[in-house]
Amino acid sequence: MNAKQHDTKALQELDKQHYMHPFTDSKAMHEKGTRIITGADGCYIYDSEGGKVLDGMAGLWCVNIGYGRHELADVAAKQMRELPYYNSFFGTAHPPVIKLAAQLKKLAPDHISHVFFTGSGSESNDTNVRMVRHYWQAKGQPNKRIIISRDNAYHGSTMASMSLGGMKGMHDQGGIIDGIEHIMQPHWYHEALAGETEEQLGLRAAQALETKIIECGAENVGAFIGEPVQGAGAVIVPPASYWPEIQRICKKYDILLIADEVITGFGRTGNWFACETLGIEADLMTIAKGLSSGYMPIGGVLISDRVAKVVIESGEFAHGYTYSGHPVAAAVASANVSIIENEGMIALVRDETGPYLQQRLAELRDHPLVGQIRGIGLMAAIELVKDKESHANYPKEVGIGGICRDYALANGLVMRAVGDSMIMCPPLIISKLEIDELIEKTRKSLDQTLTQVEG
Repeated sequence: MNAKQHDTKALQELDKQHYMHPFTDSKAMHEKGTRIITGADGCYIYDSEGGKVLDGMAGLWCVNIGYGRHELADVAAKQMRELPYYNSFFGTAHPPVIKLAAQLKKLAPDHISHVFFTGSGSESNDTNVRMVRHYWQAKGQPNKRIIISRDNAYHGSTMASMSLGGMKGMHDQGGIIDGIEHIMQPHWYHEALAGETEEQLGLRAAQALETKIIECGAENVGAFIGEPVQGAGAVIVPPASYWPEIQRICKKYDILLIADEVITGFGRTGNWFACETLGIEADLMTIAKGLSSGYMPIGGVLISDRVAKVVIESGEFAHGYTYSGHPVAAAVASANVSIIENEGMIALVRDETGPYLQQRLAELRDHPLVGQIRGIGLMAAIELVKDKESHANYPKEVGIGGICRDYALANGLVMRAVGDSMIMCPPLIISKLEIDELIEKTRKSLDQTLTQVEG
C-alpha cells in the first residue's frame, strides 16, 4: 500500500506532550519512542517509517474481518448522512439498532432473546453488574448481590468491570467495588497439583465455585462470570471437565451464569460464540470487539429470555449510555456481521485455518524455550519457560516475554507478551501462507530470545 509521508519525530513529540496512553508505562515508552501506526490492509499494519508488520493480534483481539474493508466506511458515511446520532432513551429507537438486535438474536443461542447495547466490553460488564443485581431485586431477593469471578480474569477496566476481573495489578490501583469475589483459574500448566490430570484440575477449579458460594451463603450470590477461554490472562483454555461442572453448580444454587465473549465471540473459536464451541448455556453473554471488528466502538449484552422477562416486567431499568445503540456504530456492526456470515469466515476458521494454526504451532514444542502451547481456533499462547520439566518460568526481572515481543516486532510480527506467554489472535481472514509467515517469524524470534537470555 502507498503510505503517506509522516514526520515520526514530530508526531512522537506531540504524543509525549499531550497523549496519555492506556495500559502504558509512559515514561519508558517516551524514552524509547512511540511506535506510530499510519495504515493497515488485510492482516498487515504499516508504521510511519514504512515498516510492514503482520498483525498477529488483530489490533486488540478485534479486527476479525481484517483491515481495509472500504464497504464499512461506505456504510458509516451513508448512515452519518441519514441519521448521525440519536439516543435510545425515552421510548425511541432507529432502524440500524433494531436491525442489529434482530440479527444478533438470529445468530445467538436459542435461549437468547434480547440485546442491550453499550460502547465497549467494559461498559457491557458494568451493565451485567447492574442487571444481575436488579434482576434479583425484582425477584424479591435483593441480597443476591455477590458476583464470583476468577483470578487472572479480564473483564474490562472501568471500576466495576476491573473489579470483576482478577488482575491484581489493576486492583492495586484504586481498589475494587464491594460484592465481588474471586476463585482459582482453570490453568492446568501452573495450577495443577503433583500428578493431577487436566480433567482433575478442571473439576477442582470448578468446585472452587461451590466452596465460595457456601462460604458467602447461596442467598447472597447472584452470578458467576467467566470468559469461555481466558484471553488477556494468556489464552487459558479450560479442561473439558470445567464448564459442565460450573454449569451444574450454577443451577444447583440458582445463580446466573455470565459468559464474557468479548474476545471469543464472532468466529474466534470456529463458531459464532465460544459458548457453542464449549457447550455453555449462559444467562448473559458479553459482546464487543469482533461485533464491529473494531471499526466502530460498540458492545453489548446478549440476554436470555429468563432474565429479559424479569427486567422488562419490573418497570424502568434505570441504566444506559449516551451511545447505547449509536446508529452509525450499529449500522457498521450489522454490515460487519453480514461480512463474516456471507464470506463463510466461521467455517473457514473451524475447518481450515484454526486447525492449521494449531498444527503449525505444535511444531514449536521442540524449541528449548517452549513449555506449553495452548490454543483453540484462531487464538493461542506459547508459554516460555526456563525448565520444561518443572514448568518453571524465568525470573520476572529477565522480562523474557518483553524480549521476545520486541524481537518479533523487529522481525515484522505483532505478538503480545502476557508475563512469560506470547499470545496471538490474528484476523479471521488470515491465509495459510500468512500463518506460515507467522510461524517462521515466531520461531526466529524465539531463537533470538534464547540466544540473548542464555548467551
